[in-house]
This record gives sequence, structure tokens and C-alpha cells, in this order.
Amino acid sequence: MPGAVAVNSPVFLSSPMFRQPMISPSSPSSSLHKHLNEHNEGSIVSYDSSSSPTVLSKRKRPARIQIPFVPLSLIDETVKQDDDVAEIDEEGEEYGVYCKRGRKGAMEDRFSAVVDFQGDSKQACFGVFDGHGGAKAAEFSAKNLNKNIMSIVANKCEDEIAEAVREGYMVTDSDFVKEDVNGGTCCVTALIRKGNLIVSNAGDCRAVMSRGGVAEALTVDHKPSREDEKDRIEKLGGYVDCRNGVWRIQGSLAVSRGIGDKHLSKWVIAEPETRIINIRPECEFLILASDGIWDMVSNQEAIDIVRPFCIGTTKPDLTSACKQLVGLSATRGSYDDMSVMVIRLPHFMNI
Repeated sequence: MPGAVAVNSPVFLSSPMFRQPMISPSSPSSSLHKHLNEHNEGSIVSYDSSSSPTVLSKRKRPARIQIPFVPLSLIDETVKQDDDVAEIDEEGEEYGVYCKRGRKGAMEDRFSAVVDFQGDSKQACFGVFDGHGGAKAAEFSAKNLNKNIMSIVANKCEDEIAEAVREGYMVTDSDFVKEDVNGGTCCVTALIRKGNLIVSNAGDCRAVMSRGGVAEALTVDHKPSREDEKDRIEKLGGYVDCRNGVWRIQGSLAVSRGIGDKHLSKWVIAEPETRIINIRPECEFLILASDGIWDMVSNQEAIDIVRPFCIGTTKPDLTSACKQLVGLSATRGSYDDMSVMVIRLPHFMNI
């Protein structure tokens, strides 16, 4: 059976199946492990690459850089036609998703889902993308990142999967920069294959798993306030400062990794951090969401809200679970776009 693909946004366009392998450049990575509280370590296969960036001599602080404003006339025509879309929901066999526009303007969040890849119902790839400075980077990543990851994975050994995901992120970033457009996007992806869950992120979209009802964060947000991120940026000649309680790079961007942001590409990198989990019976479901959710809802709250819709019911309703999370964030005052994807994990477990 051919793979079912959903690459979604306010335009809700489908993409063709992904077959062509791709080659990518290499890039430095940083350790994820010291930031995560590990649960049930026997089920975790870790990936840790720790090549430090070159240390440069200290420089005078560069001038403040402003994120370019992207007028509507420069936004892709298909997005422009649908920039008044306020919400979208979708439910597949093992996942549900809901996106709601915030109060700041046009929707800049996107999501993607590739299921039944190469006819294998236990192989899938999901992503949530939170754009800034326009929707183009999120739209581009939603259409291309999963494709690139799965194309590269097809040519790698099992012990190279984390590296394949990294290459997918780097290729997508390189290809987007060639488009010569403004903006960037945070990303979180979940690749599922051979009973393993491979979660990666660049930016502040987050992945949280329910392990027997207990929230387990599988990613750590990439913020300039993170000590290791601050050190990396400063070693590369950049600066991080705090204005009105928000830490920013070059006085501009409040996230330290992502795809795009070509004007800050020296410091804002697409290098993801990756964690690999062997899916076991206690692994119930995974939540992928943009910061419009996580700024207002704690990890455990999110698990507690979603769980009744997924566990102990003969008719799971994942989209309603997503809507409950978005509704709570909105009532607590979130102004940002809010996107949530919930993925049931038992189906993907090796038996």
C-alpha cells in the first residue's frame, strides 16, 4: 500500500511520496543528556555528539540586528490566499492534530505527517513547525524536512539514524537559505521505525511523552538563556542579552536554533538535538507542540489533559485532546499561534 502523506498548513497541500536520497554537509552538535531527566534508562538509546565550535577571539559587541519585516506581498501566493484561516484539525489512524491562529496576525505554524511509509504501517514521521518573520520557512520545512529525513534514513544503518536526522535538518536549512527569503522556523520531529521513536528539535517546539501517565520531556528548548547555547553564541562572536525579561540573540531572536534566519545564520543553527527511545508498553502517547502551548501549559498538565482521550477508551479522540490543550492555553492568555499533535505509540511497538 502506498504511503499516506499529509503536509499541512493553512493551504493544506499534499506532497508526493519521498524517494530520492539526499546528501548533506556536516555540522557541530551539542550534548542533550545533561538537560534531560532520564526515566527507565533501559529503554533509551542515546545519541550524543559533542564537537565544540571553534573559539574565536573576543570582539566588540556587534550592532543590534532587527528581524526583517515580511510584507504580505512577499509571502507565497498560496499562503496569501488563505492567510485568514483561523484553525485546522486533522485525525489519522494513530495521530490527531489541531492548529489555531493566535492574535498576532496570519497563521505561521505548520505541521506534517508521513504515515505507512513504503507500505509499512509501523514507519512514520511527524513534525510541528513554528514560523517567525513570516510563514515561508515553516511552510518550506513542513513540505521538505520529513522527506529529507526519510530519504537519508533509507540509506543509513540503524546506528546512523540520529546522524541521518541531523543531515535532514541541515539539508532542509541549506535548501531554504537558497530560496533567498526572510524568516525562520522552530522544528520538532518524531521519526518512528523498527520500534524506535527518534525525536529531534531545533528551537522551542517541544516533544513530551506519556510514560505510564508521567510526563517525560524528550527535548530541551533551544533558548539564548541556556548556558551552553549562550556560550556557543558568544564563542562565535555574537552576544545574548535580556530585554523585558526575554533573552535574545543580537537583541533580536528569542530562540537559538531553527531553520532559516539567514541574517543570524552564524549563531542560529539548524543542528538538532536527538533522543532515541525504544517504544515499550508503558510508552502511551507523544505530544508535539509549539511554544504557544508550552508557554502556558506544563508538561504534566498536558499529559493529564490528553490521557483520558487516548487511554482506557475504545474510541480514542486525539483531535479533541489537541483542542482541549489549545483551549486551555488560550484561556490562560496565549497570543501566539498554537499547534498540537498527539501520536499514539502502542501501534508502533515491535511485538
